[in-house]
Amino acid sequence: MGFGTSLVIFAVGAIMRFAVSVTATGFNIHTIGVILMIVAGVGVLLSVGFWNSWGGFGGSSNRSRKTVDGPGGITTSTTEERNS
Repeated sequence: MGFGTSLVIFAVGAIMRFAVSVTATGFNIHTIGVILMIVAGVGVLLSVGFWNSWGGFGGSSNRSRKTVDGPGGITTSTTEERNS
């Protein structure tokens, strides 16, 4: 569940908790609103936690290039390391 989805679920839960005044038999709509807000809060915390551990698209990489001019001509070697 992403950050945006969590905000939408929180908004729906808040509407069910604070703005709806319907009496239903068998379940309490206000309790469902509170449950949705709690689930959305957990989703936001998980999203923020995964944002901190995610390195972005492609991760980080180290690239080095070595060019040697010798008797046989110019030789170029490229080394790339991916850190995930």
